[in-house]
Amino acid sequence: MMIKRLLIAAAALAWLGFLAVLGASYFMGLRQASAWPPPGQALAGKDVAKAEKNVLQLEKKMAGLLPKGLYIVIDTAENRLYLKNGAQVVQTAVVSCGSGVVLEEQGGKNRSWVFDTPRGEFAVKSKITNPYWVKPDWAFIEEGEKIPKAMEDRVEAGTLGDYALGFGQGYFIHGTLYTRLLGRNVTHGCVRVGDADLKQIFKAVSVGTKIYIY
Repeated sequence: MMIKRLLIAAAALAWLGFLAVLGASYFMGLRQASAWPPPGQALAGKDVAKAEKNVLQLEKKMAGLLPKGLYIVIDTAENRLYLKNGAQVVQTAVVSCGSGVVLEEQGGKNRSWVFDTPRGEFAVKSKITNPYWVKPDWAFIEEGEKIPKAMEDRVEAGTLGDYALGFGQGYFIHGTLYTRLLGRNVTHGCVRVGDADLKQIFKAVSVGTKIYIY
């Protein structure tokens, strides 16, 4: 089964590029009539009809590729989250995604971590209010602290804001104390969202809602 890393902007650009090759796009063909057909070359009515038919068929195919219902799209380069319902944008939010920084453990197990937000198709697996952060080993290594043995020494309240949407492998869309950093790639892989935006997104989605990250 093909990986459904179908993102609206990428799909649109791909199809428009295909249409440009065919010379049958409304935008490239009919709106730019001065460039197509070339000067001195007549365009038969049947060619126009054929071009229009091709465009309609391609638009129908493109529409069929769009996810159905409510879903989330996250642009990690622009640090934007879009809550969409089909082709309609329901809500837009400025977020913070992974920094791409590499952390290497000195001595011990010589482990390393890359703080990237994962790309691909995911789904909401959990909805949590007043979430607690269970700090992993790298959080203590990054801060130059000794890794605790007791679990209770790893639990930290308030860091993740009021809401969190888990989408697997320890990654969350969650709130943040560092609202001034929204719009920047500064996280350890999770997606930080302002509290007001996240509250609306949290209420709108359910477990199973698709998440597309690129």
